[in-house]
Amino acid sequence: MIITKTKDMKMTTLILIITGTLTALIAGLFYAYSCSVVLGLGKLSDMEYLKAMQSINREILNPVFFLSFMGTAAMLPICTYIFRGQHPSFLLLLLATIIYLVGVFGVTVVGNVPMNDQLDQFNIGDATAEALKKVREAFENRWNLLNNIRSICSTISIVLVICACIWAKTK
Repeated sequence: MIITKTKDMKMTTLILIITGTLTALIAGLFYAYSCSVVLGLGKLSDMEYLKAMQSINREILNPVFFLSFMGTAAMLPICTYIFRGQHPSFLLLLLATIIYLVGVFGVTVVGNVPMNDQLDQFNIGDATAEALKKVREAFENRWNLLNNIRSICSTISIVLVICACIWAKTK
């Protein structure tokens, strides 16, 4: 009985650590965009900005990003389920899950991805200076706002996961 509890405890701890790490990686990615990448991109000309965003949006579609982004979306609910019945940790993980799935995953799927796809279809090489300016104006501020929402929500999610870790450890 004691051996089984120890193995279960180690497995739940490992799952909590993986969940926290994935959530932290995503929070760090969106935070870095908000406080550095978009600021640097904002100083570029319209053509340079749009080319850079097209390139970034294509390159982020890679296995490492998908593992952390989709992994967080999968691990938070799994972790929440595992901690059901452990009142404070469960509630903290449930909140983290809801905030992540709505404010990060949902905002990305419903907001940023369609904008990225639309920008990807835009032929920068054949565009006039006015067309470049129009596309940038329609894209930049809205995309940055959505990214700031993702940054805030992913940061709140990781804080809640950390609190759940602390609560689970002190229990």
